[in-house]
Amino acid sequence: MPGRVNPSLLPQRRPLAARALARFDLDYGVWIIVGSLLLMFVGVGVGYYALAIFARELETSLGWSSTLVGSATGMYFTLSGLTAWLVGPHIDRHGPLRVMTFGVVALGVGVSFVGAVARPWHLFVVYGVMAVGFGCAASVGVNSILSRWFVTRRARATSLTFTGTSLGGVVLAPLVTWLAASGGLGRAGVITGLLVLAVGLPVTVFVLVWDPTQVGAEVDHGRPLDVDNANLADRVQKREWTRNEAMRTVPFWAILVAFVLILTAQTGFLIQQFSFLSERFGDERTASFTLSVTAMGSVVARLVVGQFADAIDKRIFTVSLFVIQATAVLAIAFVDNRAATWLLVLIIGFTVGNVYMMQTLLVSEIFGMVSLGAVMGAVSLATQTASGLGPFGVGWLRDRTDGFTVPFVITAAMSYVAAVVILAAKPVEPKNEHPAVGESALLQ
Repeated sequence: MPGRVNPSLLPQRRPLAARALARFDLDYGVWIIVGSLLLMFVGVGVGYYALAIFARELETSLGWSSTLVGSATGMYFTLSGLTAWLVGPHIDRHGPLRVMTFGVVALGVGVSFVGAVARPWHLFVVYGVMAVGFGCAASVGVNSILSRWFVTRRARATSLTFTGTSLGGVVLAPLVTWLAASGGLGRAGVITGLLVLAVGLPVTVFVLVWDPTQVGAEVDHGRPLDVDNANLADRVQKREWTRNEAMRTVPFWAILVAFVLILTAQTGFLIQQFSFLSERFGDERTASFTLSVTAMGSVVARLVVGQFADAIDKRIFTVSLFVIQATAVLAIAFVDNRAATWLLVLIIGFTVGNVYMMQTLLVSEIFGMVSLGAVMGAVSLATQTASGLGPFGVGWLRDRTDGFTVPFVITAAMSYVAAVVILAAKPVEPKNEHPAVGESALLQ
């Protein structure tokens, strides 16, 4: 594949954090996890969880319909997916750090102007800037880094890193709600945007490193786990794929279709969850706290799953996640009880974070680390577009059925179908015409 670069042949990148933290007797992989966690905290915490707060505030303060705001949200997810698709091959060749730095700036600046939105076209412009930032700053870049630093410990590292996503919901959802209630959406947007810049820029500039060879470190801290999983061997992990090659496989389409369905359903529920809970509880603060319950459930479940996910059949485990989430959403649509609602929200939270994590782990196990940006970017384009359709679809159905029951039933059904489709995501047996890439070979 012409133009591909071997990270081990790039100039040594010794960031300030590597020098400052050298006094601690810890492998630098620990700081990769910490830095990635912080980036996911502000990037996804704001670029994902805060959208639900923004949607509610825009509807109530400007009198806009759920359909209009949902359309802007749909555009946001579609554009962020397109951005990930475009930058994926660049990340495989040159690393993600410059792309991620640009993304942090775009996301922070875009969020800062949310409060200035006064007309529908303003909303689409601001969300467009945020979407490009989100597509550059978060998923594909972080996954590219983690896949190179961790192989047999990848699930553990990913579970810890993606905890930042859930903590973003636990901390930032009530914070943005409080800021908007006390000082308006303008104040909330500016403070949130500054937070993204203050946390994200130091991480991408001073902490993260694309490949362990660039700081003299080793994969898996130099202590790989004894895991009976052939998909973690070099012949799979260092195999090169073009997008066209990946798209000619059944597992690629099984992952894509299944996660299109589940993320349409999941994001449709999560983005509209704040409005749904505000109506059910009659109190926005209680609804915001319940959002934090969802996120906290995600944190706990992901950390637990991360301890054993490296050694299990991730495909079968993903099926169980889809079924549990579908059943909980179906139940919450019909059980109008405060205690039951809290319990069901917690159960949904248990599945939410792990759904995203399993998407990453399935792609990296089947298609390896060398071409992860290109393959993950293609999957992200479809799944992010689907994520955008979810809020729009739920909002549109809500406006026309005067409630959330019909849209939640439909999203639950989609999740059940996704559970069946993902069963086809079986590993691809490497062939001789696709040689593995050695650790010190030039990737061409």
